[in-house]
Amino acid sequence: MINRWLFTQIDNSALIIFRVFFGFLIAAEAIGAIFTGWIKRTLVDPGFTFNFIGFDFLQPLPGNGMYCYFAVMGIFGLLVMIGFKYRWSMIAYTVLWAGVYFMQKSSYNNHYYLLLILCILMSILPAGNYFSIDVKQNPSLKKIAMPRWCVLVIIAQLWIVYTYASVAKLYPDWLDFTVAKNLMASRAHYPIVGNLLQGHWAHVSVAYFGILFDLLIVPLLLWKRTRLVAFYFSIFFHLFNSIVFQIGIFPYLSLAFTVFFFSKERMHRIFMKKKEFYTANEVIVPSYKRFLIPIMIIWFTIQIALPIRHWFIPGDVLWTEEGHRMSWRMMLRGRSGTTNFYVVDKKDPEAKHNYVNKEEYLSKKQLRSIAAKPDFMWQFAQRLKKEYAAEGKDIAVYVKSKVSVNGKKRRPFIDPEVDLASVPWNYFTTNPWIIKYHKK
Repeated sequence: MINRWLFTQIDNSALIIFRVFFGFLIAAEAIGAIFTGWIKRTLVDPGFTFNFIGFDFLQPLPGNGMYCYFAVMGIFGLLVMIGFKYRWSMIAYTVLWAGVYFMQKSSYNNHYYLLLILCILMSILPAGNYFSIDVKQNPSLKKIAMPRWCVLVIIAQLWIVYTYASVAKLYPDWLDFTVAKNLMASRAHYPIVGNLLQGHWAHVSVAYFGILFDLLIVPLLLWKRTRLVAFYFSIFFHLFNSIVFQIGIFPYLSLAFTVFFFSKERMHRIFMKKKEFYTANEVIVPSYKRFLIPIMIIWFTIQIALPIRHWFIPGDVLWTEEGHRMSWRMMLRGRSGTTNFYVVDKKDPEAKHNYVNKEEYLSKKQLRSIAAKPDFMWQFAQRLKKEYAAEGKDIAVYVKSKVSVNGKKRRPFIDPEVDLASVPWNYFTTNPWIIKYHKK
């Protein structure tokens, strides 16, 4: 049964055309980062980046290095699109994107994480076996079919992402339209639509359409009777996100996924009329089956477990941020705050607490993050400790911080009596120096 489910051969037109779309979009992502100034703001201007904790060795290349880095990424994206040395080009882009992803989190969003996941999956899928330079150079690589699991892993991954994104929205500030109102308020200056987005009806629509779309879009695309209507809703939803939230390639990447939901016959007819259509439906059990099934079980166990890990960490993730990343908690909250750092020479505990001027160290974007996110605060304390240690000084770093979530009243966030430079970072449980509040 499992052999028939996973290893029945099906026409590969959908995967081939998705490879073309995907290659173009990841090239656009890399090249666009150069010309929009994203690299300058995020990686060049700051004196250092806040990497994922544990990846301290990842820091931007000096000089124009990061521009070259992204240019190379763009080239690999184009090579993926045309199918030249497909597997190696896809792996190379994946490694380079992973470097960018773990190198900085001031610009973190779930879409970057999704792109990393997709790059990993596309590195193992046989997407270069047709309509590619590789096949033109070596016709023996040409195939018009692929095993069914190639489509199933994409659909399963999307289902996980969208479902968690919907469930995460089921909390008071989303359901009472606070989040939608705050999101739209920052876009009041948009021409034509800016004023429309301030109406209560717009906030209600954004809140509930967001929940329902994320929860139902995959099932509706899978069901033939609702597929076309769901596709039209997808076009509206993703174009709305592109225009209003300006989130780069990801609305268009989401639309590209729909090639996996329409019938194989339709995808072949629309995009690849000249290609022979595969109809044999053979079941070919590959030699890699013994590796594939355990790897798939591990992969999807991780994908299901990561987004719920915050339930096992004390405190509300909305407040503590512990377990927020890699959990598909998309545009769920706004955070702001005031955070001041003070250093004390340990050799003279009675000495005055010296205020640290953060502007001397951090970019505007980094200042916004360090004002409200605990891992940024901890990492900055560690950096101050190293800087003073280089001068032969042993210091303690104390933080006075107040944070607001979704525009609510600011409350104390960090225990001001804890030396953040001397405490470890807890990866898998709570950090006790974050002040917790009981829900009322």
